[in-house]
Amino acid sequence: MKIYISSDMEGTAGIAHWDETEPGKREYPYFTQLMTGEVVAACNGAIAAGASEIIVKDAHDYARNIDILALPKSVKLLRGWTRDPLSMMGGLDKTFDGVMFTGYHSPAGSDTNPLSHTMNTRNNYVLINGERCSELMMNCLTASYFGVPVYFVAGDAGLCRWINSVNPNIETVETFEGIGDAVLAIHPELSRELIKSGVETALKQPKDKMMFPLPKHFDIEINFKNHQFARNGGFYPGVTQTDEKTVKYSADDYMDALKFFFWVL
Repeated sequence: MKIYISSDMEGTAGIAHWDETEPGKREYPYFTQLMTGEVVAACNGAIAAGASEIIVKDAHDYARNIDILALPKSVKLLRGWTRDPLSMMGGLDKTFDGVMFTGYHSPAGSDTNPLSHTMNTRNNYVLINGERCSELMMNCLTASYFGVPVYFVAGDAGLCRWINSVNPNIETVETFEGIGDAVLAIHPELSRELIKSGVETALKQPKDKMMFPLPKHFDIEINFKNHQFARNGGFYPGVTQTDEKTVKYSADDYMDALKFFFWVL
């Protein structure tokens, strides 16, 4: 069984402020260890479930956050950015049997995580077919594009509720509840225990129950905080700038949507 794990940071148990997620800030090294701990737990759960090959994608900021020495020896870590449209899912292809996510967070414009955003902090929101798009949504669609099921998600409670509204079979661990500019977090050790057991349980489920739905068409809208970014995006082929801060794009092939995100978002 070949498993892919994409790990972000702003949904890790205990995270509450940007200073805890940004390289060079005083709190950052400590919280990278919390991020690493949740990744290790997911790896151990996958191994216990019979995974023979695990690829972890470090998908936060400059993508060099996870302590590779803490990972099980059998796990491979993809550090840095592959500079292609797969982005946080770099290296994924149809040979994988399942994908999982740790440290993920609610989308831009949400009130369920004080660090809510989608890919960066330049936009107010991203919509796909009228629905607010998170990085998780974007990456689950990538998994479905390759025919790979989504088994597990760990992150803030708002995000977990959303993924279970789409597919209630996907196993989740709620690491914290966002309250205004604060979080009510579970203990990191408990988070790791729940992640390990959740992953092990999830990987016993039939593949067809775990697929994330892939639409046949994608209508995308991005509203930027600053008009300059919308003007820039308006020059991408097929894009329509609808007002000073908003661009729209449509595609039937999700890879075309990913290319749009790669160059415009």
